[in-house]
Amino acid sequence: MPKMKTKSGAKKRFRVRPGGTVKRGQAFKRHILTKKTTTRKRHLRGATNVHETDMGHIASMLPFAGL
Repeated sequence: MPKMKTKSGAKKRFRVRPGGTVKRGQAFKRHILTKKTTTRKRHLRGATNVHETDMGHIASMLPFAGL
């Protein structure tokens, strides 16, 4: 039986917090920032949680995360 592997793209993008939630970075903050307002860019700072409807996909991509 082959070993299960973690998706390498997912392990770079997600971190599992001690409470069982998954931390992710905000999208839309990498480029084309000149047309975005300062308020919009400020709200995109920092990390946020993955929504609970997407947790099944995250759990399948990170099989050893204990989700």
